Amino acid sequence: MNRFFNGLYCIHLELTSRCNKNCWMCGRRKIDREYSEIAMNYGDMDFDLIKKMAGQLPEGIVVQFHNNGEPLLYPRFGEAVRLFKDQIKCVDTNAKLIVEKADEIIDSLDTITISVIENDPEADEQYELVNKFLEIKGKRKPHMIYRCLGDVDTERWEKLDGIIATRILHNPLGGFKYSKNPTVPEIGICLEILNHMAINRLGEVSICVRFDPKRLGVIGDAAIDSLLDIWNGPKRKEWVQNHIQGRRDKAPLCSYCDFWGVPTGL
Repeated sequence: MNRFFNGLYCIHLELTSRCNKNCWMCGRRKIDREYSEIAMNYGDMDFDLIKKMAGQLPEGIVVQFHNNGEPLLYPRFGEAVRLFKDQIKCVDTNAKLIVEKADEIIDSLDTITISVIENDPEADEQYELVNKFLEIKGKRKPHMIYRCLGDVDTERWEKLDGIIATRILHNPLGGFKYSKNPTVPEIGICLEILNHMAINRLGEVSICVRFDPKRLGVIGDAAIDSLLDIWNGPKRKEWVQNHIQGRRDKAPLCSYCDFWGVPTGL
């Protein structure tokens, strides 16, 4: 029987789980403070593992070089991005290193998203760094997106070249207790389980990019098995069927998640 990456449009590749910012609404920081028994094991992805996965991916899908860490902290960021010649290359960053790493970003990525958060004490510094980056970049790639999380005044961001993407906030520990009801797709199936794959820095492959400190959504190990085998594996197939049957409660991670794979704006 032929097997393909049917439906896959995006993978999240966690180049590093380290971060250089202490966001108040970050689940990882909450775990560091309050749940030491499941504290995150921070570090970088092995470069050979990145090379291995780059050769397995289909042409034209989106590769996002982030998951739970700040991707620009990865020591070989520019080299890693260049491995993915046939994919759409994107990144989400807090922008603290955007000027320092400008040479590794410009003309390498297709899009770059700046995470702008509600009540951020470093908001002015972030805005100035983005302005400096835009001056360096000029008309070259990447295209700019400003993802405004929660109650953010977007007025000054609207003056910059790029797109505004507003997002509602959820509980720091996962995709639940949103500030307003998330959007549900008409088919009644979470789109993320149909079209996403998230790989953490150790190579653990998950069904989605939702925050998952207990690793309930893991479906395989990219350091051992091929991504194609994992995508078509029995665990993912079972959980997809649960969703099709309206029983997402039977999939461990999905059972307490309110997200349906459709980002919701304010």
